This record gives sequence, structure tokens and C-alpha cells, in this order.
Amino acid sequence: MPSTTAIVGSSVGLHARPAGIIAEAVTESGVDVTIGLGADEPVDAGSALMIMTLGAEHGTEVTVTADDQATLDTIVALVEADLDA
Repeated sequence: MPSTTAIVGSSVGLHARPAGIIAEAVTESGVDVTIGLGADEPVDAGSALMIMTLGAEHGTEVTVTADDQATLDTIVALVEADLDA
């Protein structure tokens, strides 16, 4: 599975609104996607609640992994965007 690192762009980190937007995009894609923080076990990016459990703050580096490169690129772009603007 392809993976890449991304820097959290949302000013409040991966909290309710950004996590919801990312989870919705993952669900719509139909592709398995995970997001991991440091040495912690990656979580299912199709679940806003699981994304929020990471506690990823603005500027934090996370690892995004997906079964499809186009989906990976889309989710990385969302993680790096300020979804609270």
C-alpha cells in the first residue's frame, strides 16, 4: 500500500470538523485508508472518531496510507488543508 507523510494544516488539528471531512472523503472513495501518528497504531481514516483519537495538532506530521494512489493524494491534500477556514 502506498503511503506518505503529511503535515496537519487545520488550525485546530484533526478535530471534529476536519476529521469529519476526511472520513467522509474516505468513505466516498471506497478505498481503505489509514492515518498514523508517530509510533502509534494507524487508525481507520473512514471514521471521524478514530481520526480524533490521534490527537494530531496543527503542524503535526502524520502518515497516510491507502490502497490507491489517487485516493492517497486526495486524503493527503485534505490533511494538509486548513479545513476550519
